[in-house]
Order: sequence, then structure tokens, then C-alpha cells
Amino acid sequence: MSRFLAVFCALLIAAACLVPRPASAQETPAGGAAKTAVIDIAYLTRRVDRPPARNNTQPVPQDEGLWGAKLGIDDDNTTGRFMHQDFRLRAVTVGADSTVADQFRKLVAAGYKYIILNLPAGDVVKLADLPEARDIVIFNAGATDNALRSADCRANVFHTISSRAMLTDALAQYLVKKNWTRWFLVVGKTADDRLYADNVKRAAKKFGANVVAEKDWTYSAETIRRSEQAEIPVFTQGPDYDVLIVADEEDNFGDELMYRTWDPRPVAGTQGLVPTDWHPAHDQWGATQLENRFEAKAGRFMTAKDFAAWVAARAVGEAATHGQSAEFAKIRDFLLSDQLSIGVYKGIGANFRPWDHQLRQPVLLAAPYTVVSVSPQPEFIHPVSNIDTLGFDKPDSSCKFK
Repeated sequence: MSRFLAVFCALLIAAACLVPRPASAQETPAGGAAKTAVIDIAYLTRRVDRPPARNNTQPVPQDEGLWGAKLGIDDDNTTGRFMHQDFRLRAVTVGADSTVADQFRKLVAAGYKYIILNLPAGDVVKLADLPEARDIVIFNAGATDNALRSADCRANVFHTISSRAMLTDALAQYLVKKNWTRWFLVVGKTADDRLYADNVKRAAKKFGANVVAEKDWTYSAETIRRSEQAEIPVFTQGPDYDVLIVADEEDNFGDELMYRTWDPRPVAGTQGLVPTDWHPAHDQWGATQLENRFEAKAGRFMTAKDFAAWVAARAVGEAATHGQSAEFAKIRDFLLSDQLSIGVYKGIGANFRPWDHQLRQPVLLAAPYTVVSVSPQPEFIHPVSNIDTLGFDKPDSSCKFK
């Protein structure tokens, strides 16, 4: 009898082992492997009707930014799969029949906690202030406006594109290092051109240069094309200067100034020698590998906005994998941790400034087909990070998070 009972109990135990049981957060039903956590990231932009390009050499891509986010997701999954993390991207382009706020709310309602924006500064502020955005991490990958890092800064916004202050400081450091300290400033017609010019003058004061002349560009494209050989030399006459600096963010006229100035002088700013977060000629620190992968995926060169969107996606990936968690609160905290180090192919691991959430990263100084230098220049040092010589350092910041 006792032998019968022993056999009966053994059969009961074996049967119990065959009953299905819920998989835990670290198991799959198939055999003990860790369960994969899905991390959803959204990319939101607005369709922009661009005017015809002035020439066919460098048209602005209609999908600028999008392919950077896609490549970032690919790179997240390269390492994420070893941590059982699956990164996914949803891209939304807002057309004329919708508003960015409507689409933003839909993304939040669908569960998206990380949203990359390639939008003007005004849209970034409006979306960040929505009640639905309170527990969302927003990445600004498109707007360089200083205000987003100062008076209009928001605690839920992280900036992966450099500010105008960072860009113009990067250029100023190089020009001062070269002892080209007398600047002739030419300012375009748009409000953004004026903002760029204001930052040029701020950088000159910060690093010891001098704007010896300033002129507004008043010519139309048709007029200047008919008489550029005659008009531009006369326009660029003035006090002796070392470099002509252009503020022309929409690329309306800046290229026309090169090689047509009255005196033989280099051109810099928004054209000529340009401060930028990315350039396809960048080949240090493994950058060629990133550019090649981007070109293979997108079929074109990577732009600064593509790079900013790529960094945004990678920031989430780095925070998730190195923080060893897919939980939103832990990823958000890790984004501001001094342990965050995003490989941005510029010789350092990038992270975010805690006082305004601006990404700390070097800035390239690029001519059309080559990278001339990388700022910060070694002569400009900082007690914490030399990157903080670019843009607004903590004592200079007016950001009070809302």
C-alpha cells in the first residue's frame, strides 16, 4: 500500500509540473529566458513647404531628422537585445489638416513616454506645457533658440541639438585662436538671422573679439545675381577686418559673398566656415562608420538635425541599457545622471547639463568639403568640463525650470 501511495504521489507531482503558469517579468514561457521589454519612442515633426533651392548641390532633405531617429533605434537594438530590450519607433509628420498638439496628445494616449521633436521653438514650448506632457521626456532635436535653454526652459525637455550660443561660441574660439579678432558682420532679413547675429556679438564680447562693422543685407536674390560682381565688392568695403561673418540661416545669400569681397578675406558663420553638430566629412573618432551606416540606410548625407535625432534615440537606449531598466522613472533619472555617457563620435561621452538640459558635446567647424577644427579649442579651459565654455555655463544660465 505504501508503495502504491508513493507512485500515486509521484504522478500527482509530475502532472502539476505540466500545468501552465504565468510568465514573470524575467521569464518567457519557452524556457527561462528573460522576458523582452518593449521601449517605444516617437518622432514628431511638421511638414514644411520649402522654397525652391538656390542650387542643386545641397538641397535640404524633406525627411531631415527622421532617418537619424531610425538609425538610432537600430543602434539601440544592437545592444538592447543583449539586455532583452526591444526599441521601437513611430514617426508622425503633421500635415495641414492637423496640429502638432493633437498628434502629441494621441502619442501620449498611446503610451509613448519618449518623444523626439523636430519643430520650431514655439511648438516645443507649447507641447512641453500641455498637461499630458507632465510625465513625458521630450527631446528637442530641431530648435537652436537660446530661449529654450533659458527663459523658456522646461524640466521635461532635453536638447540634443546645440544652441545658437554654443555654435557661435565654437566659431569665436577658433577665430580668436587664429588671432582673427576683427569681424565684419553681415545680417540677413529674417528674425532668425538677427538672433544669430546677436549671438555672434555676444561671442565676440565673451572671447575678446571686436565687431568692427555691421551691415544688413538688403538685396533681393534677383538683383544680386544680375550684379554680384559689381555690388558685393562695394558692399564689403569698410574698416579693416580679418573675417566676414554671415548671419543667413535660410541660406539666401551667404554663399554669394565668398571670393567676391573687396579685400581677400575668409567667410564664416552660417556659410563658409560653419559651426555645426555634424558634417559628412567628419572622420575622427570613428565618425566615418556612423556616416557610412547612415548613408546606407537613408541614401543621403547625414545632417545636423539627423544627428540630433540619432542622439535622442541613443540617449534613451544608453539610459535603458546602462541603467539596466526599462522603467520610465529610472530611464528619466539616468538621463540626468553623471553616469550617462553617449558615444557621439567626437572624442568624448556626451551627457546633459543639469541646469538647462543641453547636451554637452563638441561642435565641428566645417567648410563645404572638410572639417577644419573641433571646438572647444584646447586654449579655452573650464574647471569642470571644457564643453561648458560653449554656450551658457551654470553661473550664466537664467533657466528656472517650470
